[in-house]
Amino acid sequence: MNTPHWKCGADLVVKQLEQHGIKQVFGIPGAKIDRVFDSLVDSSIETVVVRHEANAAFMAAAVGRLTGKAGVAIATSGPGCSNLATGIATATSEGDPLVALGGSVKSADRLKLVHQSMDTVTMFNPITKFCAEIDSSKSISETMANAFRHAESGRPGSAFLTFPMDILNSAVDSPILVPKSKSNLGGANNDAVKEAVKLLLAAKSPVILLGLQASFPDNALALQSLLDICPLPIVGTYQSAGAIAQRHFPLFAGRIGLFNNQPGDELLSHADLVITLGYSPIEYEPSLWNHNNANIIHIDEIPAEIDLAYCPDLELTGNIKLTIDNLTQHFAKQSISQITLSNNTHQVLEKIRHQRETLQQNSYFRQGSPIHPLTIIHEMQNIINNDVTLCIDMGSFHIWLARYLYSFRARQMLISNGQQTMGVALPWGIGASFVRPSDKIISVSGDGGFMQSSMELETAVRLNTNILHIIWVDNAYNMVEMQEQEKYGRYSGVKFGAIDFKRYAESFGAKGFFVDCASQLRTVLHEAMAVDGPAVLAIPVDYRDNAKLMEHIDYNLII
Repeated sequence: MNTPHWKCGADLVVKQLEQHGIKQVFGIPGAKIDRVFDSLVDSSIETVVVRHEANAAFMAAAVGRLTGKAGVAIATSGPGCSNLATGIATATSEGDPLVALGGSVKSADRLKLVHQSMDTVTMFNPITKFCAEIDSSKSISETMANAFRHAESGRPGSAFLTFPMDILNSAVDSPILVPKSKSNLGGANNDAVKEAVKLLLAAKSPVILLGLQASFPDNALALQSLLDICPLPIVGTYQSAGAIAQRHFPLFAGRIGLFNNQPGDELLSHADLVITLGYSPIEYEPSLWNHNNANIIHIDEIPAEIDLAYCPDLELTGNIKLTIDNLTQHFAKQSISQITLSNNTHQVLEKIRHQRETLQQNSYFRQGSPIHPLTIIHEMQNIINNDVTLCIDMGSFHIWLARYLYSFRARQMLISNGQQTMGVALPWGIGASFVRPSDKIISVSGDGGFMQSSMELETAVRLNTNILHIIWVDNAYNMVEMQEQEKYGRYSGVKFGAIDFKRYAESFGAKGFFVDCASQLRTVLHEAMAVDGPAVLAIPVDYRDNAKLMEHIDYNLII
């Protein structure tokens, strides 16, 4: 067979992307990478031009999280690549498959101080799963194939490739190389599964701790089948949102993270056995929840990251779905599959159910302005159905939403808890719109986080993305402010000026909405939801109860 001839390396790069099933790429061109953009014109791949490279990485990462296949971001040399860094680091820590392609000066200049020379491989190596410079046209195919394989396997993350300008411009004879099959992990060792069953049946206060990988659709369905047979108490990290079905809600003790003060933390503190499912310590450090050195069963595709507070007694390493299916089958064969739970576990779950009823029934929903977070969440909960995808930024609102807004659809709620990156919500939402074009996309940020990526409103308008961006407005970096107040009795470096977000949105061509008081919220929210295309809703928020977020939960109080 004749080896295909390509008039330039860029054509081979693009053909490789096509063969990997890439539907769109996100990025900004420049002189060192524009040959790839030129080749994209003649391909089946949609080029999505963004307004900042970090947002290109965020968009690609959202595609990766929702599909399990790596999204692709492209940037030019020098600052184009360095601008990718935050998005790349976020994707790796969040477990989102992403392949980033960066331009570079020509090979002869890579060690010289020339315009936009930068050692990007050294820069990105610590924050990626795979990082390489293409040193020969003939290595393009194999290096790209390995980049995708690393990004998508095990716990997913980022891969970065840098392409010297001369390699992209030069003709090359090379085949297209796409792995003929994906390596398929089997489930965990059957003897280990049997041992896990024994430990579970012997436990009096077992708890399942769900991590990000538990929310992958196949894993979530397997988990739900297990819970139907073996109803175990559940807690989850913020990133595990959507893993459980609504029928299992009575077993759910809530999401945990940041501050060790939630009902789920209380349940974990009394646990004699914790089953971690698709969990990474970066989601919620073990030292914050494993105080009593409970026995731990680790279920994941990769071995546990050993920690003084996280040294599993048993590791079930392999395909998560198949492992859970095997557990379910073993419990189905038990004459008595019902787990015996301690009185304390039943009491905590009952207190949690009572708290939820109180939240629903209590007249805590204040009138006037600014508006209490629970009032906003109450109204948001009513519009979150199965046709909605929710993308949540970082800030005080993030804690409120993670604790009190519920989701029962796998990966319906995208939330950052690895790097806790500000500015992700809007670009995540734009990326999600490509994967779920029939969904209404709702992205949520504070006014501080929104202004770190608000330039992508232009991108949303250009693409006519069906997205509603909700801004919680307080004219401050409040998540920092409340922690400074707690630590030092005062705040510093957190206040900034007000913006008319309605007019700001309209200047981009989006619809703009503003709520003056709580009595308007429901009506205006539904008006904004009804917009077919980009819309922005600004809501003044009352954060006076934020200090309670750091206090230990009082079941007699609303929060």
